[in-house]
Amino acid sequence: MKTTINFEDFSKVDIRIGTIIEVSDFPKARKPAYQLTINFGALGIKKSSAQITDLYSKKELLNKQVLAIVNFKKKQIANFLSECLVLGIANNNNKIVLLQASKTNIKNGEQVS
Repeated sequence: MKTTINFEDFSKVDIRIGTIIEVSDFPKARKPAYQLTINFGALGIKKSSAQITDLYSKKELLNKQVLAIVNFKKKQIANFLSECLVLGIANNNNKIVLLQASKTNIKNGEQVS
């Protein structure tokens, strides 16, 4: 377990739901990854690099709603600027499984609370 935090620490993390509107291969990434373009509604469009190629095809990801942290500092990954962090969990085979809402069609940009 990581260090215990208080509620103020958690409240600094802005987790939102968004819909993947574009998926591209990312050949310059050190580890296999996709470049995702995600619509967060009123927050706008953000891009993310995600190492999820083992379990997800580009076709499967398109129009999928995902959870992401949207208030991280931007991170340069090779020739790509990642603007958010898509959330997932490593399964037993150390492959990333995306976190998503249990109901579909939630309004893009809704905040986890």
